[in-house]
Amino acid sequence: MLSPVGPGVPATVRAVLKSFHDALAGLITPGAPTPLFAVAAAGLPPAADHPQTLVLVTDLNILAHSDGAHWIRQDTGAVIV
Repeated sequence: MLSPVGPGVPATVRAVLKSFHDALAGLITPGAPTPLFAVAAAGLPPAADHPQTLVLVTDLNILAHSDGAHWIRQDTGAVIV
């Protein structure tokens, strides 16, 4: 967590810092499911740029993950070409 802010900091700055803190805390410990990146198979980014990442492949209606070299279908384990 972030360190406390000193007493001389104006209330408006404190409010902004608190909003940043809360947003970061939500990313670190999500309280609900997070949306997936949705893309057609032809628009998949390079798998090497997104290792250990999930995407929703809209035209195939499947989830896929990057193993760091390929996008792998979650239903069959096949590589998406």
